[in-house]
Amino acid sequence: MAPSNFKSSGGDGIPLLSSLISDINSKQVAKRALFSNLPFEIGPGFKISVKGYNLLQKQVPARSCFVWLGSDQAQIAVGESSKFTEDSARTVEKVEIKKAYKFGGSQILFTPEEQKELKNFGSPGLRIIGFKPQSMLPFWASVKKSTFIYPSEEDYIGSTRVFSALWQKLVKDEKMGVAWYIARSNATPVLVAILPSEERFDDTTKAQLIPAGLWLYQLPFADDIRPIGPMPKPLIAPDVLTDEMRKVIREFQKHWDDLTDDEEKIVQQLQLPKAIYDPSKYPNPSLQWHYKILQALALDEELPEKPEDKTVPKYRQIDKRAGEYINNWGVLLEEQVRAFQKKQYGGIDGTALKREREDSEEPSKKKIKAMHSGENLDSISVENLKKLVVSGKLGKYTMQELKDLLFAKGLDTKGKKADLIDRVEQWIEDN
Repeated sequence: MAPSNFKSSGGDGIPLLSSLISDINSKQVAKRALFSNLPFEIGPGFKISVKGYNLLQKQVPARSCFVWLGSDQAQIAVGESSKFTEDSARTVEKVEIKKAYKFGGSQILFTPEEQKELKNFGSPGLRIIGFKPQSMLPFWASVKKSTFIYPSEEDYIGSTRVFSALWQKLVKDEKMGVAWYIARSNATPVLVAILPSEERFDDTTKAQLIPAGLWLYQLPFADDIRPIGPMPKPLIAPDVLTDEMRKVIREFQKHWDDLTDDEEKIVQQLQLPKAIYDPSKYPNPSLQWHYKILQALALDEELPEKPEDKTVPKYRQIDKRAGEYINNWGVLLEEQVRAFQKKQYGGIDGTALKREREDSEEPSKKKIKAMHSGENLDSISVENLKKLVVSGKLGKYTMQELKDLLFAKGLDTKGKKADLIDRVEQWIEDN
């Protein structure tokens, strides 16, 4: 019966299969309630009940035990912990252990019942103590992940209507609630900001991305905020440098239109679909590698050699889409830089005065070798450059010539001469 239904559905079977494979690979975890029927006190004597969900959960490889590989055969490690006295090395029983707190230099003992009372701050609940504009919430105030809450009709009938009215008011006025929050019994009370979220769907799959509801955003206490201390005074450039930089910017702006046209082409080719980053399309490579190994061991398959990492940029597609525009932009930028340097300093590369000084002195042996080593590296072809690399004659050129070559290729010009040669050789291998 199943194959005939699958065939009768026509082309719908392929999307269903793709969706099934995607769900299996994503290893999606069911969203379970973090708490249920929690009293939500909006005003004195005015309560509703809500449920809490932990929608933002980091997925890590599940580990039920540790395996010891110190011997020829792998064994499951069994952990044990014991407490001993310092004088006789006698094992201390659990009933002998007592807990104490230091106050004023002396230790005060508490019984287990008294310790429970110290941690008792009241029954679990959520109580609003005020409202503030959402603009007053700084971005650095995030302490832990937020908890999503939704109304529940089990304890208080009409909770959904009241919850909806509160949500609409917070969204309309861009307000947030500040509340006292105890998640469960014996839990430490915290201050939370109650933030509303509007429902949002995926444009292509129509799947829900963000649900409509309220989020409990934990706020830091004064002890959680680290004092920054006195800030050092920033270094301010003198007016002479500022005036000179204004001249440089004016000169560059005259030729900037040609560069910005190519920049727009590059940005247009490298944009994400609808300029939205969807993290669900990029699986965790470490987690997927863990499941690949488990799958291979369970099905007695060959172990994979290399993990598949979809977070690595697709360099070939980037080069195919925008490589031409990037190269054109680099050529234009180099031309404008050289033209500006020639006009500003009277030299091709901005070192006319330095080279005049060097020409007046007696050339060194390295420069004499470079003069007779062949054609200039700036205008050398790729084939001749490859011959220099193969023959090992690249070291006869000066560091300045190697830097000019690397600058023309858009590579880093820092480092020792050996580093520059290695960079040129790597460029030859890649091209």
